[in-house]
Amino acid sequence: MDLQQTSPPTAGRCPMHDSSFADDPQQVYDRLRAHAPAGPVELAPGVDATLVVGYETALRVLQNTELFARDARRWKALNEGSISMDSPVLPMMAYRPNCLFTDGAVHLRLRKAVTDSLARLNMTRIRRDVEPIADYLLDRFSERGRADLLNDYAKLLPLLLFNKLFGCPAGIGDTLTASMSAIFDGKDALRANEDLTACLMELIALKRRRPGDDVTSWLIQHPAGLTDEELKDQLVMLMGAGVEPERNLIGNALVLLLSGAGGRQSGMLIEEALDHVLWNQTPIANYATHYPVQDVDLGGHVVEAGTPVVISFAGANSDPALAEARRAHRKGAHLAWGAGPHACPAKDPAQVIATTAIERLLNALPDLMLAVPEKDLQWRPGPFHRALVALPVTFSPTPATRMAAAIRNRPPAPGAEQPFPAAPSAPVRQDPARRKGFWSSFLDIFRV
Repeated sequence: MDLQQTSPPTAGRCPMHDSSFADDPQQVYDRLRAHAPAGPVELAPGVDATLVVGYETALRVLQNTELFARDARRWKALNEGSISMDSPVLPMMAYRPNCLFTDGAVHLRLRKAVTDSLARLNMTRIRRDVEPIADYLLDRFSERGRADLLNDYAKLLPLLLFNKLFGCPAGIGDTLTASMSAIFDGKDALRANEDLTACLMELIALKRRRPGDDVTSWLIQHPAGLTDEELKDQLVMLMGAGVEPERNLIGNALVLLLSGAGGRQSGMLIEEALDHVLWNQTPIANYATHYPVQDVDLGGHVVEAGTPVVISFAGANSDPALAEARRAHRKGAHLAWGAGPHACPAKDPAQVIATTAIERLLNALPDLMLAVPEKDLQWRPGPFHRALVALPVTFSPTPATRMAAAIRNRPPAPGAEQPFPAAPSAPVRQDPARRKGFWSSFLDIFRV
């Protein structure tokens, strides 16, 4: 093995945590690729990693489980204490005993429990579950004539959907929605994580006593025999892996459909817009962290054992070598869903969710348009996602449907502050009977 390391593209590592990366991540991918299919980056202040931007090299890492492990307990810098415990990337990279961070037999056991449970969700059921949630959210802003489709719609729809898929009762669902929103928004994440853990353990105890037709119950009943801690970690993984990518997929596709290039006047189908996003605005752009078990040469860039190797799904998708192969009708599958034994097990449900959510929105608001020029939209800083800060739109105000009318006509519960609660931003330790959250208000209309 040739361990001759080429010079880095710049003096130092390419930062992936500032606004310049958020504005134009492709310039970082291109700069690294000019020297090697992988190169040195800084994920957060003091957190160094190697980013793989070459398609073939990405496949090599994703598919070689003997050389590239997923278990973050191998992370040398973290074990040596040189990574701050309050680093913003630690929640996404630190070891958890779930499908993302395990290898070998442990991974196979946990993944089978997850994939078998997800396989019980047929596409008809998912669409049936998405539609009333989409209508409920639309009712909250359709009369205004303006909205932020990211924070009013794309962000909340997956959260509410997972409450349904997990079989959450009202109080647990309200806490789950609020705590996950806080974690994703970086608001009091420590407290939010505590609330999330508590409500999931309560949900697991409930489903052990009274199982239902939901993912939580199916995981409990699976022959793998998951412990309560294992169940909790798989649910956290499913929520994290489902909510953030899904909202970015919906949001990024809506930008394309509402823009001049891909506007509805061009006749672009929703499925075409989603495929374009998966190739070009990959919702989770950089992730799937691996740790080499020995020093390894990635096309001229040497990676030390036990150091993070992050796959740039977005960088691999934009690899010119892949574009040439696609033009020659050879290989060409994008890597937005990953590859190898850790590939996303829910790509079909994810696309059905996004398609249904966008269909429902465009049918309800046919003259929907961006409220600002596309070039003025802002992207959230961060090394892992390709995510908008907001998606402001305007449209002709439309009356709320009978679902909104049903809420208005229903006598308010004692102590309820408003029929439509404010968007959750941080966990609230209150009796759900005193203040309704999104999920309990939704359940007031749809007894699901």
